Amino acid sequence: MEFHPQPRGGTPKPWAFPAPERSRLANGLTLLTSHRPGQQVVAVEVNLVAPLETEPEGLDGVATIMARALSEGTDKHTAEEFAAELERCGATLDAHADHPGVRVSLEVPASRLPRALGLLADALRAPAFPDSEIERLVGNRLDEIPHELANPARRAAMALSKELFPATSRMSRPRQGTEETVARIDAAAVRAFYDTHVRPATGTAVIVGDFTGVDLDAALAGTLGAWTGSTAEPPKPSAVVADDAGRVVIVDRPGAVQTQLLIGRVGADRHDQVWPAQVLGTYCLGGTLTSRLDRVLREEKGYTYGVRAFGQVLRSSAPSSPEGATGAALLAISGSVDTASTGPALQDLWTVLRTLAAEGLTDAERDVAVQNLVGVAPLKYETAAAVAGTLADQVEQQLPDDYQAQLYARLAKTGTVEATAAVVSAFPVDRLVTILVGDAAQIAEPVKALGIGEVTVVSG
Repeated sequence: MEFHPQPRGGTPKPWAFPAPERSRLANGLTLLTSHRPGQQVVAVEVNLVAPLETEPEGLDGVATIMARALSEGTDKHTAEEFAAELERCGATLDAHADHPGVRVSLEVPASRLPRALGLLADALRAPAFPDSEIERLVGNRLDEIPHELANPARRAAMALSKELFPATSRMSRPRQGTEETVARIDAAAVRAFYDTHVRPATGTAVIVGDFTGVDLDAALAGTLGAWTGSTAEPPKPSAVVADDAGRVVIVDRPGAVQTQLLIGRVGADRHDQVWPAQVLGTYCLGGTLTSRLDRVLREEKGYTYGVRAFGQVLRSSAPSSPEGATGAALLAISGSVDTASTGPALQDLWTVLRTLAAEGLTDAERDVAVQNLVGVAPLKYETAAAVAGTLADQVEQQLPDDYQAQLYARLAKTGTVEATAAVVSAFPVDRLVTILVGDAAQIAEPVKALGIGEVTVVSG
């Protein structure tokens, strides 16, 4: 019997995060493009500088309603006609609002890109904001809120924001508004927010995909390039102020069989030199199933299905910008445990943090983290949407266009000592705000006995 020789792997090809080409259209819209041969589904991300902190007082959520309403009809199409046109293009259009601003996302086959860009331009240039559609979107949002409050993870996130930031800060309140504020929103409020903030001069469009056979310049000239608006400067963000004094807040859910944990504070964002080491150290602490937190809480003790540590940029601006550095990232540990294990799980979690501070990370942990973070990058960015999303994040956070490529190089060079120092600084045991969503009658006393901070119980 004759066997064919076993196939052998070829020589690995060098990879780097795609570098975009930067330009500006005549109307002031900044443009980042990246030609990616073979990516037949083109991704477009449009950043609009309409931050949540600019929402009028008492109208939290108006940015979210405006974002959702951008695809609900234009001066050319009703909401139904607009949806049908998107479907004919094979395109999807989504939008959402967050602290830095509004993001509009489009995906479409490359062959239909010009037509889809026309629809996107219409949505940005002349949204209709009909009363009936705004009322429907407000109703939908009001229906979502009770479900979010009932979700332990979402409820914990709301409680942590409320604890970390002063009541006067927009970051202390739900991003998509409360029942009280959303109920006040009408078409006039949405139109006013749009007129104030949405304009090409302060926007950025990121377009990634295979442009072979597409006259992109011509397609843009007649679509996004024809969009006009005010040339006013974007609003200047305020400084981020947070209180991370160690304390515990229990959101009471009588009868709950599990406790949702969310432990966090505000720390360095991507403009800080410590960010790569912080990413690496945080990954070693709780970035994967083999990290320290999971090894102890999941594998050894069986308290949980998984605990994760992460850093999430809330808002960011470059130190060289007119307003200076105003950024911050949420550094957090999240997971859930059964009610009876809440006290022991928290005790072991704090032991992990104390041991990390005393003994540091190992070289083996560091090496595995680098391999996982850097080694999987080519797979992570296989799609145009993944590349476009990251480029749009860089724009939103006022980072240079080559930031992501440089980040992987810096991660690979970061040593064990640097990663240890960064993660210990990120998660100091005496400066963590702990949110527990669970049965206060069963968990309050065991948690008080741990001495990790004053314990307060609030209604769920």
